[in-house]
Amino acid sequence: AFNIEPAAIRQTVQRKPGTQDRIDLAYLWPSLLPPDPARKPTVGAPVDPNERLFVTIEVADGTLPLIERFKTIYPRYLAAAVEGPEGLTVRAFRDGTPYQGEELAFEPAAPEHFLARCSLKGVINSGSCLLERRIGNADLTIRFPRDWLTDWKRVADGVDRLMARLR
Repeated sequence: AFNIEPAAIRQTVQRKPGTQDRIDLAYLWPSLLPPDPARKPTVGAPVDPNERLFVTIEVADGTLPLIERFKTIYPRYLAAAVEGPEGLTVRAFRDGTPYQGEELAFEPAAPEHFLARCSLKGVINSGSCLLERRIGNADLTIRFPRDWLTDWKRVADGVDRLMARLR
C-alpha cells in the first residue's frame, strides 16, 4: 500500500481507490509537490519535463531487481568507466549489446543508494535516466532528465524523501 496524493496521478483513469496493477505519477522538481491539476498543458505552454520527476509504481513482474542486474547481468555488457560528476561512476554499455546507447551511473560505494540507467544525449533530447527501487512486491521506476546527473546527490536525496512519503 502506498500513500499517493490524487493530484500526482497522471492518468485520470487511475484516479480511483483500491488496488491497481500500475499507477503513473508526476512531481514538480525540486519541491516534490504534485503539479496543480487545474493547470493544463497547451500547445503554447506544454509541460516542461525538466521540471518534473516521473514515477511509475507497478506490481513486480518477476524480473531481477536493478541492484541484482547490476551485479549479475550488466557486467558482461559494460565498457570501461568514463568520467562522471564528482562521486559518481559512469559506465557505458558496449555497442552491439541489448543496452547499446545507454550508460549506468552509480555511486560506487553504495550502488543500491544511487544506480540509474541513462540514455545518451541525442540531437533531439538531452536523454533521460531511470532509477528503480523495489518495495515489497512493487517496482518503482523514477524517471528524470539526464542533465540532473550533475546534481545526483540532490536527486538521490529527493528520491529517498519521496519514497519515505509514499510509504
